[in-house]
Amino acid sequence: MAAMPKLPIIHQRRVLNEGTRFQLEQLDLEFSNGERRTFDRMPGSGRGAVLIIALQDAETVLLVREYAAGLHAYELGPPKGRLERGEDAVTGANRELKEEVGVGAKRLTLLTQLALAPTYMANVIQVVLAEDLYPEKLEGDEPEPLEVVPWRLDDLHRLILRDDVNDGRSIAALFIAREYLLRRNAGA
Repeated sequence: MAAMPKLPIIHQRRVLNEGTRFQLEQLDLEFSNGERRTFDRMPGSGRGAVLIIALQDAETVLLVREYAAGLHAYELGPPKGRLERGEDAVTGANRELKEEVGVGAKRLTLLTQLALAPTYMANVIQVVLAEDLYPEKLEGDEPEPLEVVPWRLDDLHRLILRDDVNDGRSIAALFIAREYLLRRNAGA
């Protein structure tokens, strides 16, 4: 396996549209071979986000159906949301779970993080597995109640073929969680 290349040197950063919701930043870079380029990227918000794989039981995950403004459609997927100031991924996941699904979790495990378009966006989402659920509802920021949809983990192949399942991070997180659970249950 080849050695990892040396990261480019950032000579300058410029924020192009400061104060807007979707900031754009330009990076003047110099690569290890001397080549210089300017790359555009969307920097992260700094707070981060979580995506929760909530297990109703050993075979069933809880999904939510909610409005997705980017597609102007209702999408089905795991609950997710932005972290609040000072909140870590596990605490934020439990809060989002209570707001969106109406349950808390006694056991939360940080599985991984996933990036959305990492070549030009610095945003990542932390994937948290939530187990041992109990009823608890917190008031959230959703404009309408979300429909909670139980889905069997052994039926993910059918889920990803649905027209209302389009978020690649959600699909990846579900399969990562299923693999994690299979390995854990096999004692690996």
